[in-house]
Amino acid sequence: MTSVKGAVNEATQTRVVEWIARAGYPVSGLLHLLIAYLIVRIALGFGGEADQTGALETLARSGGGALPLWIVAGGLIALALWRFAESVLGLHPAESAKAHHRDSPIGDRLKAFGLGLIYCAVAFTAIQFALDVAQWGKTTTAGLSARLMQSGGGKTVLVIVGFVIAAIGAYYVHKGATRKFLDDLTVPGGRFITTLGVCGHVAEGLVLFAVGLSVIVATYVSDPSKATGLDAALKSLGQTQFGTVTLIAAATGFAAYGLYSIALARYSRM
Repeated sequence: MTSVKGAVNEATQTRVVEWIARAGYPVSGLLHLLIAYLIVRIALGFGGEADQTGALETLARSGGGALPLWIVAGGLIALALWRFAESVLGLHPAESAKAHHRDSPIGDRLKAFGLGLIYCAVAFTAIQFALDVAQWGKTTTAGLSARLMQSGGGKTVLVIVGFVIAAIGAYYVHKGATRKFLDDLTVPGGRFITTLGVCGHVAEGLVLFAVGLSVIVATYVSDPSKATGLDAALKSLGQTQFGTVTLIAAATGFAAYGLYSIALARYSRM
């Protein structure tokens, strides 16, 4: 294990590797801006799919061919690998030449590992679109959820997944409301970046929390159709009394997080 940590530590000390990882932030920011655009379309009655899949589908139809999708996948994989490095060494390994000897809270390592898995999942979806097999992936995912609900062990897995998504959402809300995200920056922040960070984290956290709850409820009633993702959760919000206003607010939050992510390419602590 020591040799693994040493190898990971040596890799994260390389400036080239660090800047490749930083390139993942504007990719994440672009996806959030596309989701914000899709949410506005839904709010105005034009329809669409307001989630990572919808954003990637928008890229696939942009006329640039598969190249933008491969760029997205590459950027997210680079960012995922950096998160996995943080799960081994602790947060911000590039800041210490002796990061492999540093103790780091297990909670920080688990959060880094979870984010790495999320980036990998979105990157995998981007690759599916690049290879034109995205619809097959959707069918497989839906079928997997239905099969898991047919057994006690499968339901347990889904409930755990739901709780994890809800917990991540709650953490994002807390991180935004308390401005804890400022600890991840190499600069004091300033009014503009702070506003983007607060709005973005809170908005994304609330939506993720709703998605996590929907997975738990769907598992409890054994109805896969109720295990809604980001798109369905947003559309459910749009059907409430102040749906249009709520969706515009959500779009603003996602756009804010997108711009904040782009700023992280320059100001994130690594």
